[in-house]
Amino acid sequence: MSRSSFAAKSYRTPALVLRTHKLGEADRIVVMLTPEHGQVRAVAKGVRRTSSKLGATLEPFMFVDVQLVHGRTLEIVAQAQLRAPYGQALAADYARYTSAHAMAETAERLTETDGESSAAQFRLLHGAMAALARGDTDPGLLLDSYLLRALATAGWAPSFTDCVRCGAPGPHTAVNIPLGGVVCHDCRPAGSQSPAPETIDLLAALLSGDWARANGSPAAARREAAGIVTGYLQWHLERVVKSLKHVERA
Repeated sequence: MSRSSFAAKSYRTPALVLRTHKLGEADRIVVMLTPEHGQVRAVAKGVRRTSSKLGATLEPFMFVDVQLVHGRTLEIVAQAQLRAPYGQALAADYARYTSAHAMAETAERLTETDGESSAAQFRLLHGAMAALARGDTDPGLLLDSYLLRALATAGWAPSFTDCVRCGAPGPHTAVNIPLGGVVCHDCRPAGSQSPAPETIDLLAALLSGDWARANGSPAAARREAAGIVTGYLQWHLERVVKSLKHVERA
């Protein structure tokens, strides 16, 4: 390929590595999320050889600058430079590692066909991965906050303050997952949940990013909120996020 032809077919972008899987004897398919090109699937050739310099760079949860070349079905990784080794810090802690997997799987599902919100989803995931890697916030809280905000970014914003059916201001005592949040006494349909008031307060804090309130929440509220977030996620994705079953809850 000539230099001019290569330049015409290649582009450079920041990316977060969501996951990888083997291809052939030495190659690997890398699934990445980028701010301008959405979700990208690319082949990293020879990356599984011990002599490859890209092997440690193109691992899950790494933040990289990558140069890609357009291929027939998949892009081809021409170069990759590490910007932040989030994966190294996350791999050293089980709770953070499993939470990162659940975030990455959710991001992959949400951006499979939605290119319009890719920039916002990229920023949200990048911030969540960076916070997980720092290790100064409970990973379960970070995960649930990320899941709620990722769903909101995708167009499924829940409400944990005003009634989702009539708009009556809260606080309310019931949550209905299919409707998307809290419901007042008059609008409450059969099958609604009645979580503790601390749980609803925590859900509102996680959605808005109010970490002063979230960090002060009791363990029981965190467990109950996690169940509601998981149910809301699976309702809209219409599938199970497999990584969630490995996440340990306090």
